[in-house]
Amino acid sequence: MFFCFLVYPGEEIVQKQCSYSLKFSERCQVPGVAPVCCRENLNITTNPTVAGLSMTLGIVSNIVALIILAKAYARLRKRSKATFLLFASSLVATDLAGHVIPGALVLHLYMSGTVGGFCYPPDATCHFLGGSMVFFGLCPLFLGCVMAVERCMGVTRPLLHARVICMAHTKMVLVLIWLLALFVALLPFFHLGTYTYQFPCTWCFINVLDKTSITDVIFVLLFSGLGLAALAVALVCNTISGVTLVNARLRRKKCQRRSAKSHDIEMVAQLLGIMVTSCICWSPLLIFGLMSVIRSYSWGMMGDDLKNYRTLMVMGVRMASWNQILDPWVYILLRRAVLRKIYRITTGRSNLRGSTFRRWEISSFQNSMKSASNRN
Repeated sequence: MFFCFLVYPGEEIVQKQCSYSLKFSERCQVPGVAPVCCRENLNITTNPTVAGLSMTLGIVSNIVALIILAKAYARLRKRSKATFLLFASSLVATDLAGHVIPGALVLHLYMSGTVGGFCYPPDATCHFLGGSMVFFGLCPLFLGCVMAVERCMGVTRPLLHARVICMAHTKMVLVLIWLLALFVALLPFFHLGTYTYQFPCTWCFINVLDKTSITDVIFVLLFSGLGLAALAVALVCNTISGVTLVNARLRRKKCQRRSAKSHDIEMVAQLLGIMVTSCICWSPLLIFGLMSVIRSYSWGMMGDDLKNYRTLMVMGVRMASWNQILDPWVYILLRRAVLRKIYRITTGRSNLRGSTFRRWEISSFQNSMKSASNRN
């Protein structure tokens, strides 16, 4: 989710007081929603150049990764890797949409001159931006989790995988993931939680700092709970897959000189890259959101306490914004062609015969079926 241009990297912290004009206060007073001064303790650059460059980098990265995955899917659509590639392509396409749609709204906030000024009460733009951030935030986490489960099943239970996993089921799971994320994102429209402009008024998200209610707490618990649960399941499944492949490789070294299953190695390597990226980028925002809403609801926030939690949320969304840019590079860099070149460079070998990478084109499903038959 998110977009590394949500909060400007050129910000400098300064100490200064916020002066409210009577005219603004009169037109911004809305029952239950207090106007927020975004100039408080912050001096913000309004040049949108960095934001535009970040958006361009994210778009180009996702398009390149999508082209690579689409070509691989067209070549391997009848093999066991096709389901993984469909999930991966859907993940990159979702990241691309999540980069462009909310990104355009964020750039609009910069161009409209509201950055660094007063945060208006939440309007239609804020609601749409907040809902987009929740939707495009949960989708990659859910997809990464499902991909890890699918690959864990393919590595450890190949016969069950062949019997249960098919393209029709894969497409059904994709639809269910998008519907679940959409359902969570729309909860504030049914009065379960609220979206508000977030400090420094360049993005909208769940209300975690200002006059939080029990519905805000429930909404954040649901959002962060689902996100952290998806990361935990992916961590467990990828660990099991990795350990299984390592054990299989060690057994084969003792018995015969055969390479490990190349497709499984490639897919698990990519999943590990996605998992590490998601954990590093997403965990801070999910945890800081929980900390902030619980603190705000239980004791309230004022002065330095409020400033500290605002800083945590800004840092969290900055880290989460890099997930959309780093995800596609996992597929771009952790491909067999790239790994072959790295292997040649690091080992100084031009001939791959007899090496781990010799049988790159062997289907992982065929190898898994053979292993399962031998065990039986």
